[in-house]
This record gives sequence, C-alpha cells and structure tokens, in this order.
Amino acid sequence: MFTDSHCHLTFPELVADWPAIQVAMTQAQVGRALCICTTLEEFPAVHALATATPHIWASAGVHPDNEGVTEPNVEELVRLGSLPKVLAIGETGLDYYRLGERTVADMEWQRERFRRHIQAARLLQKPLVIHTRNASEDTLSLLREQGETGGVGCAGGVFHCFTEDAAVAKAALDLGFYISFSGILTFKSAQAIRDVAALVPMERLLIETDSPYLAPVPYRGRTNNPAYVPYVAQTLATLKACDVETIAHTTSANFDTLFKPNIQ
Repeated sequence: MFTDSHCHLTFPELVADWPAIQVAMTQAQVGRALCICTTLEEFPAVHALATATPHIWASAGVHPDNEGVTEPNVEELVRLGSLPKVLAIGETGLDYYRLGERTVADMEWQRERFRRHIQAARLLQKPLVIHTRNASEDTLSLLREQGETGGVGCAGGVFHCFTEDAAVAKAALDLGFYISFSGILTFKSAQAIRDVAALVPMERLLIETDSPYLAPVPYRGRTNNPAYVPYVAQTLATLKACDVETIAHTTSANFDTLFKPNIQ
C-alpha cells in the first residue's frame, strides 16, 4: 500500500474528479493521503473531506506564498490542529522565489507567519509540513531559533517536495526532519535531486504527489492526483536498489511514525 504524504484534494482541479480519483487510487494501491491546507479559508473544506473519508487526513496552516488571506495566530492554529483527523501544522515555511521588487528584508511578515506555525506545532506536539524555496538558509535558521533541533519537545516534521541540495538535506535530517520527494524526482532534468534522494536514509523518506501539480513521468504536464504516487516510489526504488514494494512499505511506515494517523 502506498501513502501520498502531501496533496491538495480540495483544489478546483481535483474536486470535480474526486469520485474517479478514489477509484484510481484503489486501482493503484494508494491507500491513504494527507490533504494539505494552504489558507484558513480553505481549512473547512480540507477538514470536511478528511472527516468524511476514512483514508484521508488533514493539516492546518497558511502557505507562505499566500497573501491577502486571513493571517493565522498561534491560538487559532492550535485550535484547528486539535480537531479530529488533523495530523500536522502547515503547509508553512518560507518562499523567496517571487520577491519581485521586494527584498528578503521585506519578507519579515512571512518569517513571522512561519514562527507562529512552529510555535503552534510545538504546543500541539504535531509535525510541521515545511515548504522552502530559495529560502533554505532562513528556513533552517528559524527552525533552530524556535528550538527545533531534534531533541525532546520538538515538533519535527517533513521538508516536502524537496528540491534543495545535499547540504540542506543533511541539515534538515540533523534537525530530525523527514524528506519527501514528489514527481519532480522522475523528471529528466532532476538528476541533482535524484542524487540527494539516493543519500537520504530509508527511515526518513516520504513520497508525495503535491497534486494537482508536478505530475510524474509519464503524466508530466497533466493534472496530478494521488494515484500517481507509485511512479515516485518506482524511481526511488531504482535509486535505492530495492523493489517498489519495499519503498511502499517503508514510506508508509515512516508516515505512521511521523504523523501518527492511527490515533486520530
């Protein structure tokens, strides 16, 4: 059984096709998925889907890219994160990719948002779902600043859709985080990411689709969905010189260890 550790099932590209996607997931032996929240406005739909579907869970958070949305505070994140079937806080983190005319200094609002997510996760003792793009140094620095060093009392979590270099992966692992790989791993142009994936210990690996985005080869360019996560697993199996069933079992067990869905 495969587990998609990060997807956006309430996004418009997937909502209308949800019945067919469930059938496709069953056929592909994708038994579970974590539906990720990106705004507080979106959370009711994410949570409703999770509560209505035994094999789907939810997160609570506001994506760093989202502006002009309700700003989360620690208390609200803790409240939402305490609800049944909510396994994690996020998607959160830092993204400096679309600065435009702004400077990194102008993004303090994003760093402060990230701090609030870290604080809520630590209070809840639930993992963080980390997004970082063109901001890995600050992402790691803020985690350390807030006490996320891998010791007792840490929330931990996962660096999702990993596209950074080996040094960032090592730093994340040293802080106790897991590393998740998406369909990008299958792209011809992604050899550097495959090299990183080969180095990540099996006990810290997760797989995801980040659907509806980043469909793996042979579906690249189409709308992604959780039924495609076995293609990510197959690429990992090649890199790890094992069979795909081993990747399915290991990454699903890692999902259980990190997110603890069986107590929700």
